[in-house]
Amino acid sequence: MKTAVLLFIVCTFANVVLSTVKSVMTIKGGKVNAAIWNALAFGLYSYIVVLTATAPVSTVMKVVITAACNLVGVFGVKLVEEKMRKDHLWKIEMTIQNEQVEKLHELLTAASIPNHYITAGKHTVFSCFCDTKEQTDLVLNMGKTCNAKTFASETVLTP
Repeated sequence: MKTAVLLFIVCTFANVVLSTVKSVMTIKGGKVNAAIWNALAFGLYSYIVVLTATAPVSTVMKVVITAACNLVGVFGVKLVEEKMRKDHLWKIEMTIQNEQVEKLHELLTAASIPNHYITAGKHTVFSCFCDTKEQTDLVLNMGKTCNAKTFASETVLTP
């Protein structure tokens, strides 16, 4: 019985990890990567179906194991994916009322966010350049305090 439970846990966890990587690769990877990860995930899945039907483990235990493996496995894969993600340079453009220029410029300067701005009639357009997601989030929050209309675009940094 213990061996059956352990086998079910290991196979279910492997299935969750492969399925999550398969999903990521199908969306973000190329054709070859997507095909390979799909083949691996669905190959193991067919074994999981048989194991689920035949393993001498209660249905409740299978449900708990499957839920726990999904929580841990998906979280782990997404964490690794975030750590492997290349840094992007974000350009954020914010349009504000002229009365807010000094406030926004002081906030950006205090946070060491590279920026420049140009006044166009009753509005001012700020362009900010962010190297990290944290800087991007900070700039967007600063813009909200000044009722800015924002536009953000990203570029992958290449060495």
